[in-house]
Amino acid sequence: MTTADTGAIKVMVADDQEIARTGLRMILDAQPGIEVIAEAGDGLRAVELARRLRPDVCLFDIRMPRCDGIEATARLAGPDVADPMAVVVITTFDLDEYVYAALRAGARGFLLKDAGPDLLSQAVRAAANGDALIAPSITARLLAAFAGTGPAPPQAQPIEALTDREEQILLAVARGRTNNEIADELHISLSTVKSHVASLMTKIGVRNRVEVAMWAFETKRVAR
Repeated sequence: MTTADTGAIKVMVADDQEIARTGLRMILDAQPGIEVIAEAGDGLRAVELARRLRPDVCLFDIRMPRCDGIEATARLAGPDVADPMAVVVITTFDLDEYVYAALRAGARGFLLKDAGPDLLSQAVRAAANGDALIAPSITARLLAAFAGTGPAPPQAQPIEALTDREEQILLAVARGRTNNEIADELHISLSTVKSHVASLMTKIGVRNRVEVAMWAFETKRVAR
């Protein structure tokens, strides 16, 4: 069951700047079906509140005192977390060099600090429904810039060879296409796209679309 079936998407915002938290709250609370239920000014408080309140989506700044956004993300959504939460990271592309680490820590997506209301709400809705925002103008650009800056992936090739269709899906995800856009481009049903994406993630050993895109860049299937 998705959050769309149970009411408003509950969001927690964590940023060490009060003006930034206030701005994010105002933007999100103005969106239909989204409600900010908590704020935190540092990473440790964010982790504590998230574990207690279980919001549908955590929106984290990377640079926070006591525990930065990367560590907070790892504690809530990392590979060793039994019941990972949905985390979207907000960063400044020109200054922040920790995006790759945030994605490796389990972030389901990320935005630039100057993202507008539409993109912000899209990212929250995508994360709440088990998807990830892979915007061609933002996410693919960042993935291309940061792919390869961290340790090599533990498994460079898939467990089982990808089918031609799965290779098409892989490239589309890496380029920021949503499931609906992929369905339209490939002239297949939405359920078929979802089935291919699930199979693809199993074969390459990743958990979400952000990691699918990263894997595509790391294995040179998408040129930088």
